[in-house]
Amino acid sequence: MTVSKADDNAVDSAAARAFIDQYGRRATELPPLAIVIAAYNEEGAIGPVVEALPSVISGLEVAKIVVSDGSVDSTVKDAETAGALVCDVQVNRGQGAALRLGYRLAREGGAKYIVTTDADGQYNPAEIEALMAPILAGQADFVTGSRTMGSEETKDPVRKLGVRVFAVVISMLTGQKISDTTFGLRAMRAEVTGAVLLEQPQYQAAELLIGVITHGYKVIEVPATIHKRQVGQSKKGHNATYALHFTGVICRTWFRERQRRARG
Repeated sequence: MTVSKADDNAVDSAAARAFIDQYGRRATELPPLAIVIAAYNEEGAIGPVVEALPSVISGLEVAKIVVSDGSVDSTVKDAETAGALVCDVQVNRGQGAALRLGYRLAREGGAKYIVTTDADGQYNPAEIEALMAPILAGQADFVTGSRTMGSEETKDPVRKLGVRVFAVVISMLTGQKISDTTFGLRAMRAEVTGAVLLEQPQYQAAELLIGVITHGYKVIEVPATIHKRQVGQSKKGHNATYALHFTGVICRTWFRERQRRARG
């Protein structure tokens, strides 16, 4: 669904208020680490994903935040039953918009660090500690997993080629070598998400990554694994459509950030 910027902000603000009204101090006094998950109709998948997330990572207590992006199945109920704080947005806007709202909830709730993972169970929660290590050591502001450096179970040759092509393009545009631009398991300082402009309702991975690099934050990749989806279906759509939209996000974000830097 396409909404105006003003309507988008209104949806975010209303959802954030409802989230605080529902959870009170649990929402406003979050532990140091918040794991944010965007979910759309992930009945049967989201519960096990939330349950598998540790309650303590690298010595930090964890809050599990799920932003339901207009789900019409039992996603909200499943996530709450599994122990997540759930922000139930009534409008389906896209993963990018849902993650942006999740970042806001985490920052305003007092979390110092944010980790993202997907609702489909393709990422290994045991690898979060490896992502957090460079940040806690002061070596990075933003750490992303990389299937190219690690491993992947997916067999789609077109998707594999796309991962590598997009990595080359973003590396050339930003001047920093990146091997995997679309990996959903990431860790970052919470303040990073407030400094970078996030406008894309969908395919936000590239927008966030380009924004973080061009703002001068220290970015590191670590080897990680992506597994096959066990439940449900991917929301990314046909390969050609996905590639077209993702390319558009890269171009628009790079041009916007180039203009920002030119203005000083």
